[in-house]
Amino acid sequence: MTLKPIDKRVVIELKEDIIEKNVGGIIIPDTAKEKPNIGVVVAVGTDEELQKIIKIGDRVIYAKYSGTEIEIDGKRYLIISKDDVLALIA
Repeated sequence: MTLKPIDKRVVIELKEDIIEKNVGGIIIPDTAKEKPNIGVVVAVGTDEELQKIIKIGDRVIYAKYSGTEIEIDGKRYLIISKDDVLALIA
């Protein structure tokens, strides 16, 4: 199944492996860990201006409580608005 966002929306694949390691050696349970707000763009909406800025494969930082989270084929995705993309990671 492929996702095709409409208008000014972006589909981001959420990556669990982009979590910071604890330098002090303190073990933090998974329930207490904060989710990273970083993901990989897998689809970009139909807005031409958005397509010039964000490309498939870009790593982005997105707003904390944004979008709609879905799961397809065991992978977690987030559909967010253009306004919820805060930065591209170079």
